[in-house]
Amino acid sequence: MSDKKTSSKASIENIYLLDGKVPFWRSIPFGLQHVLAMFVANIAPIMIVAGISGLTTQDTASLIQTAMIVAGIGTLIQLFTIWRIGAKLPIVMGISFTFVSVFCYVAPRWGYGAVIGAVLVGGVIEAILGFFAKYWRKIIAPIVSACVVTAIGFSLLSVGANSFAGGAGSADFGSVENWILGTVTLICCICFNIFAKGHLKQLSVLFGLVVGYIVALCMGKVDLSALENVSVISLPEIMPYKPVFNLNAIISVTMIFLVSATETIGDTSAMTNTVLGREATDKEISGSLACDGLISSISACFGCMPITSFSQNVGLLAMTKVINRFTIATGAGILILAGIFPAFGAILATLPEAVLGGCTIMMFGNIVVSGLQMIGSCGFTQRNITIAALSLSIGLGFTQVPDMFNIFPTIIRTIFAENCVAVVFIAAIIMNLIMPKEKKAQS
Repeated sequence: MSDKKTSSKASIENIYLLDGKVPFWRSIPFGLQHVLAMFVANIAPIMIVAGISGLTTQDTASLIQTAMIVAGIGTLIQLFTIWRIGAKLPIVMGISFTFVSVFCYVAPRWGYGAVIGAVLVGGVIEAILGFFAKYWRKIIAPIVSACVVTAIGFSLLSVGANSFAGGAGSADFGSVENWILGTVTLICCICFNIFAKGHLKQLSVLFGLVVGYIVALCMGKVDLSALENVSVISLPEIMPYKPVFNLNAIISVTMIFLVSATETIGDTSAMTNTVLGREATDKEISGSLACDGLISSISACFGCMPITSFSQNVGLLAMTKVINRFTIATGAGILILAGIFPAFGAILATLPEAVLGGCTIMMFGNIVVSGLQMIGSCGFTQRNITIAALSLSIGLGFTQVPDMFNIFPTIIRTIFAENCVAVVFIAAIIMNLIMPKEKKAQS
């Protein structure tokens, strides 16, 4: 009753309530923080796959624009739902890194059209599976989701470290300048969180990004060439690439959709556990998966890659506890505007990787801790300890030595050799099915 009474009046304090009313203008910084947390990670997979597919710079720019619009729409659907599609939770959507490795296998062999055709089919399959999630979710026990969330966190640590050093493959990777930018940004985030009062503490990431960006400008580390010859308004084109329905590509990509579905279950479970203090319901899991699949197929219709829940933003939610749906919706609106008005997105795209890395390294650590907390909440029975220990050691250990997978067919190597989340998922599922049940937890 008290929550309803509090949420009936617009107040900045309602940012900690799922359905509280928050003054529009005061909600913008919190929404912008979510956009900045995922912006570079949202466009990086496109740049990687576009490069391997031989697309032009103009094609790549169009795909980035489309990605922002579709990610914003997908986030709004997760927040407010359409029929049974969407979880009605503060889930932020974006282009998935999970598919990059398989697309780098598919695109050179069968072309970018095969990528689009496979995403169209795979998205529909995931959406259908989402509607029936309550029937097959039983095999994905809480301990399996907890292991997957932990693996997601560990897999992102290298992404944060690469960003901190300036971005993998950059000419100045690991330079003194990047170390300075990453360190200054991280220190600003920590200091702001320590010294700020009340709800302002939750803007620590935004504060760190702003200070880091200003320092980068002073150091000449901001590339403003992206702002040249930018049109005022531009809309994405429907079916810019002809889809090719190659069976090998469809099978390969659909397998990754199943892994992505597990990540979405893990993200949704992590979010409800850490910020709502409860397990995710069947309806929420089903809605989030259906949204993942549907919005991915829609993304393919505009020539873009799959859209899924963003672990980066789950980490931000865990750190700030700002879960208000209206507040997150302002971030979705900013994403859509960034796509419609290319200049807006071009400005955000000038954010140096090292500045982003200074913030994300802390957020990704929060995901690891969230996963460990979920493992703890499952109970430290011998069974759960064995499942967690073995799945994580196999998943994290084996994928650090990808040559171990050389005896397997190429498609198996592509999916599992360097994808610790996929290996942890498979190992945890198998262990959960074969190990006998236990009732009492050890003290």
